[in-house]
Amino acid sequence: MKKVLLFLSVGMGITFSACAQQQSAPLAEQPLGFEEYDPISTLKVEEHPLKKAKFPFIDVHNHQYQMPSQDLKALVKEMDALNMGIMVNLSGRGWSQEWAEGTATLKGSLENVAKNEPKRIAVFTNLQFKGFGEKDWSAKAVKQLEEDVKMGARGLKIYKSLGFAGIKDDKGNRVPVSDPRLQPVWQKCGELGIPVLIHTADVPSFWDPMDRYNERWLELKTHPGRKRGLNDPIPFDSLIAEQHHIFKMNPKTTFINAHMGWYPNNLKKLDSLMIAFPNMYVEIGAVIAELGRQPRAAKKFFDKYQDRVLFGKDSWVPAEYATYFRVLETEDEYFPYHKKYHAFWRMYGMGLSDDVLKKLYYKNALRIIPGLDKSLFPN
Repeated sequence: MKKVLLFLSVGMGITFSACAQQQSAPLAEQPLGFEEYDPISTLKVEEHPLKKAKFPFIDVHNHQYQMPSQDLKALVKEMDALNMGIMVNLSGRGWSQEWAEGTATLKGSLENVAKNEPKRIAVFTNLQFKGFGEKDWSAKAVKQLEEDVKMGARGLKIYKSLGFAGIKDDKGNRVPVSDPRLQPVWQKCGELGIPVLIHTADVPSFWDPMDRYNERWLELKTHPGRKRGLNDPIPFDSLIAEQHHIFKMNPKTTFINAHMGWYPNNLKKLDSLMIAFPNMYVEIGAVIAELGRQPRAAKKFFDKYQDRVLFGKDSWVPAEYATYFRVLETEDEYFPYHKKYHAFWRMYGMGLSDDVLKKLYYKNALRIIPGLDKSLFPN
């Protein structure tokens, strides 16, 4: 290739520049990664962003880990801005697996609530799995559950750690969700008239290969700890089957299936489960993006099962509730979710009727969670 030498005069001296091509080549276009691609839509449609719910609502899936010492007046002020009537704190015993420590946490939470905000906050208890498999564990757990309910707990929350490898029995084996040693607990919940809000497994895509066909690829890249091997700890279908077994074996116990049982993206399958397990309710925490991309099918499902769907959010980030209100209440088109790594697609409003909204927001929760103050809500 023909080249020329360029000399530049600088002051009294002469400097030599790099060789330059006689004809400049066009700049190569840099590849754009999926993470960076975030186009601004040119679509012009009506928008109805909402900062608070149309009706006061009950959030049945929330976590507050500092409740024994928390400033509940400040928390309720944030709730009021959203029109949240009652928050259900599912983390009554915290994360500790020590029985005495868990009891102290629950007692402190309930005392703080009773003293400062008895009408606005409800607390669920949890199981302590330390010593699971010892001959007296089941009896001890049932006794503790009874005492917790007498203390003021409104229900039982089961974390997703049950079924995963994190919870083992005294012999080091994984504890299945359907472990028969847990049967007395489910039965006692039915006898006490309290619901069990249970989270089992994770998003099914977490078990799939992390390749270009996995629509949760970005989430798995940004949160690599969420990736599951095919048998980590067991296949998704097998883990979910363990959960469904306890629904079948305990027809007199009310179960609230967290995250719509991980079937919000397969409403036909979820419909079959609602038919098979009439004691199963579902809540919508962390799956609003799945509903927002299929508004017509989702609306039909909510209309059909309007007496068995509850409002839940999961993580306490007040600004994110706006997405839920917009999907549920409006008929807006093509608007984004608040976390790209959860949902890179756009969403559409379902435009639920007032009757369905009232059941979703508070009526269903008032019916199945004991002790909640009904005077906070309209008829």
